[in-house]
This record gives sequence, C-alpha cells and structure tokens, in this order.
Amino acid sequence: MVNELVTHLEEKARQLRVAIVKTLHASQSGHTGGSLSAIDMVTALYFHKMRHNPADPSWEGRDRFVLCKGHAAPAQYVALAEAGYFPREDLMMLRRLGSHLQGHPDSKGTPGVEVCTGSLGQGLSMAVGMALGLRLDQRDNRVYALLGDGELQEGQVWEAAMAAAHYKTDNLCAMVDANGLQIDGDVTKVMNVNPIADKFRAFGWQTLEIDGHDMAAILAALDQAETLKGGPTVIVARTVKGKGVSFFENKAAYHGVTPSDEELPRALECLGEQCNL
Repeated sequence: MVNELVTHLEEKARQLRVAIVKTLHASQSGHTGGSLSAIDMVTALYFHKMRHNPADPSWEGRDRFVLCKGHAAPAQYVALAEAGYFPREDLMMLRRLGSHLQGHPDSKGTPGVEVCTGSLGQGLSMAVGMALGLRLDQRDNRVYALLGDGELQEGQVWEAAMAAAHYKTDNLCAMVDANGLQIDGDVTKVMNVNPIADKFRAFGWQTLEIDGHDMAAILAALDQAETLKGGPTVIVARTVKGKGVSFFENKAAYHGVTPSDEELPRALECLGEQCNL
C-alpha cells in the first residue's frame, strides 16, 4: 500500500508540473523555478497529509497551509484546482485583470487560500499565530508553512522561529524548499543562510533533512513531524529549482521567467506530456 501511495502521488506531482508549465505559459507572467521545486511537497500535503474540504474551504476541522514563498502561487493554485476548490479552467486566467488567481495568494479571492502572502519573511509569523490560536481553542488541527531558502535571509523568519520554539507549538510544521537559488543567483553568494538545519536546531526546533523530490521521504518526514511533541518541527528539503524540465533546472534565470511558445512543447516533453496547442 505504501508503494502504491508513493506511485500515485509521484504521478499526481508530474501532472501538477504539467499544469504549472501550461498555466505559466498562458499567463506569460509568474514564477517557474520555485513552483516546480516545491510541487512534490505541495502534492504530499494536499493529496495525502492535510485534512481539508474543497466543498467547505472554511471547515473548522481543516489543517492550515501557509505558502510563505508566495511567488510560488502557481504550485498552490494547481493543487487547489486539482482538489476541486475551483475549475481547472480558471488556471488559464492566472494574473489576468479580474481573475481570482493573482500573482501571489489572496485569501479574499481564492477559495482554499488561508492568508495573503508574498512579502517574504511574514508567512512563518502568521503560521505561528495560527498554531497558537488553534491551541487556545483546544483543537488538534495542524499548520504547515512552506518557506524558500532565500526567504530565510529575512530577519522576521527568525523572530517567528524563536517565538514558535518558546511557545512549544508542536502543531506547527515548517518546510524549507531549499533549492539553492533566488532571483539574484546562488543563495550562498547573495546572503548565505547555511547551515539551515543547524540554525533551526539552535533556535529550538526539531529538525529533519530530506531530498525534497523523494516522495517516500517526504511522506515519512511528515508522518514523523506529527509525532514529535514539545516544539515545532522543520523539514529542510533539498530541491532543484525548475525540477522536471531539464533546461529550467538549477538556473536562476527561470526564477521569474515563464515558458515561451518555443519552450512549451520541449518542457511538456520533459514531463512526459504531449503539447496539443
């Protein structure tokens, strides 16, 4: 059963990568590299780990997801559409005037989005607040926050990390999409954030390190995080920016560049999909 689940989620992630590429090509605006690097983790959350209800996005029993690296909104949008929060056809309206799918997540307009994010550094603070609020209400809901490694250059992240450990928010799990690149290039050259795991550990977090594209490892880490008590857990996931499309991979240039008309069929071929446009 475990192998079947992993295979199912791997195929789901492939399909969502296809959707990301098509969505970003249609919009000709948005962030390709970080959406593709995060999608395996997003897939594991939305289609296995998190409790949520597309028919009732405000259901009190739901777990919360905060996309701290809000520019990777296409990764969340394709998952929400696949889960049934809104029609898949809406994805083709990404970043269009009047669309509910803005360039960064908007909790006022998009079903399934918990908070507005995109100003880097603020997401973890909101996730900590959610975790504390749920605990005050004596609820067992969990909060998942997905950060980028470049985002860790923001001081507010570490204020939130300190507060999360101090208040022992063991209903909070942060995930770091550590793809090593940001808009200006190599994270270690722009402002080195390594060693990430050691930093979180020093702040009092329980720390797990995985390959962020190994679905079995992602599931095991999420399961383990749920059992760890007494404080928050962070999963540091080593990933590849642009994962799945060979000519996007490990290239900072594709941080905020979308597939061109010429690149679309090649990208889809990399993902095992034919271009029917």
